[in-house]
Amino acid sequence: MSIEIEGKCDEKFSKVRDAFIENFETRGDVGAALCIYHEGNIVVDLWGGYRNADRTISWTPDTLVQTYSNGKGWLATCMHILLDRELIELDKPVAYYWPEFAKHEKHNVLIRHILSHTAGVPAPTMRVPDEAIYDWQRMLNYVADSELYWKPGTQLGYHAATFGWLNGGVLDRVTGMTPGEFLRKEIAQPLDADLYWGLSSEYDDRIADFVAPPPTDQLSKNQIAGNVSMMAKKAFNNPPRRFRAANTREWRAAVIPASNGHASARGLARMYAAMSLGGSIDGIRLMSSETVDIARSEQIQGPDVISGGEARRALGYALTMPGPDDPRADGAFGHGGLGGSLGYADVENKISFGYVMNQAGQNIDHRNRELSRALYDSLAI
Repeated sequence: MSIEIEGKCDEKFSKVRDAFIENFETRGDVGAALCIYHEGNIVVDLWGGYRNADRTISWTPDTLVQTYSNGKGWLATCMHILLDRELIELDKPVAYYWPEFAKHEKHNVLIRHILSHTAGVPAPTMRVPDEAIYDWQRMLNYVADSELYWKPGTQLGYHAATFGWLNGGVLDRVTGMTPGEFLRKEIAQPLDADLYWGLSSEYDDRIADFVAPPPTDQLSKNQIAGNVSMMAKKAFNNPPRRFRAANTREWRAAVIPASNGHASARGLARMYAAMSLGGSIDGIRLMSSETVDIARSEQIQGPDVISGGEARRALGYALTMPGPDDPRADGAFGHGGLGGSLGYADVENKISFGYVMNQAGQNIDHRNRELSRALYDSLAI
């Protein structure tokens, strides 16, 4: 079945359009969209395919889709807005803003640690009931009552879900808003960007169904392959974030910042476009260029005790990994999401990138990688 690709693409970036088409032809995309800014202008805005597995409802430019951990980058941006406004400090303890968090000797966990996945709280230490994931305040209570897995700042371990409750808990205590409310007020509405935690039913006719991979290729199993420690299992499954929940009203309505962000490609690229230009775009300022530089500064690189691989982390953002598998320039920063979505900014080259899709790919996914390769090839970088 041939897929009609709609939208626009500057001729200079024709390689990107070709890679986007190839994602449908050879890499399994069902529905997807891609938006890229260069020097503050949209140079690629493409979409195609279908919003559902039955391939009966066409993807549109404002289609929203589940992007999983992609939202960690949005939450990092929220936190750096607080930093820019001097409402938080990187080397202050989390418990300074959230006193309940000091339980069980967590008083030495710093804001810097919760942003860089070095806090030592990659999962709740107690068994969390499955349904608790839908209750924002209840999850904050579980995280505050958890114990440390390691001394803060001494090692890197992916805080797969707790990144959202740790940073979101601080944001909640400092601003009195949930991350979903703060995102809407301070980023999404000013930038007119489709980024959401906690969607009401009025958006249901714009949301693409998320299509899980075949049962034998479940990403959660791949992610913990080679690292079967109880700590890693808890990080990914306590409480569980199952694919089958992704298309339910309950999941869409919840605020789970590290796991259930919904976005359009345009919305994702729009937020990172501001970051790529030093924190502002079209007269709308998220933060100063100095804060952007702090936000993207490398904090740690090395083995990740949760994922089992190598990682390189800034303050809330994942950084380009050295080697041929990551075609982006060294200064790119952003975050991907389970299944294949990706958003990032590149200040030196004034690039922002937003790719969303509804067909979950493999743990090592070539779709966003080949789009990025084509982008940098187009710029001869």
